[in-house]
Amino acid sequence: MSVDVVTLGEPLYELNQQEDRRFLAGFGGDTMNVAVAARRLGASAAMITKLGADPFGDEIEGLLRDEGVEVGAVTRHPTGPTGLYLVTHGKSGHSFSYYRKGSAASLMAASDVPEALIASAKYLHVSGISQAISDTALGTVDRAIELARGAGVPLSYDTNLRTRLWSVAAARPVVDRTARQTRFLKTSLEDSEALLGLTDPARIAAHFLGLGCEIVVVTLGKAGVHLAQVSGQETIAGFPVQAVDATGAGDAFTGAFLAELVAGRGPAQAARFANAAAALSTLGYGAIQPLPRRADVEGFLKQP
Repeated sequence: MSVDVVTLGEPLYELNQQEDRRFLAGFGGDTMNVAVAARRLGASAAMITKLGADPFGDEIEGLLRDEGVEVGAVTRHPTGPTGLYLVTHGKSGHSFSYYRKGSAASLMAASDVPEALIASAKYLHVSGISQAISDTALGTVDRAIELARGAGVPLSYDTNLRTRLWSVAAARPVVDRTARQTRFLKTSLEDSEALLGLTDPARIAAHFLGLGCEIVVVTLGKAGVHLAQVSGQETIAGFPVQAVDATGAGDAFTGAFLAELVAGRGPAQAARFANAAAALSTLGYGAIQPLPRRADVEGFLKQP
């Protein structure tokens, strides 16, 4: 049995600040967001991770089960806790405070990667955060990529640079060698300015295409995305909405884009659909709760 999208990374318990200053409990973590987003849009999904043997871990595993994400490769660590993060909102947007040091996911090891699950995937998705949370997590990602390459499974990669987790100097060579093995790479203007010293989307895309990526997406915030393939580049406009929280917008885009690719849509069509999914994901608080379903996106795209 094949799985459309297998993700590897760290799920987190989320506390998201509301307008009345109280915190709403929820869930997040970039690669889990991608798995849930893809699943809600019709793709099958599975996740590889390690959770704490604690109530937060119970809730996250329950969420994944409820969403239909396969959890056969979700294991528990007897002492490492499930990671936690807080989202606060201000005039400059949202900001994050993380409590994840020594988390169960950061204690993942290469032996935690199930070869059969990787081989069954249509895409393996990992991120810079998956790599940055610890040296053993980096080794786990490397092992998953090795198995995927051996099985002919294409890699999806989000640079998702977090300088709280590792320095730009440490991240740069890892991102570079991962990009050389990637079919679909998503990055942002902010990540690429830090990693490459580039701010022009076309030059950023050309850099990653030159490393061997087949599809590159540079996110442009409200302006949409810059999509590049060997055959050419184009900017695909975003959709204006009254956003309240953009916490999981980038992951909503990635999950939607992958769901469209495995459904046989071309990259340009997939990017427009994913732009709509990302816009809709900003209409509610939290990373997971506002992720749209296919009917929501299709209805939104039919609006004049």
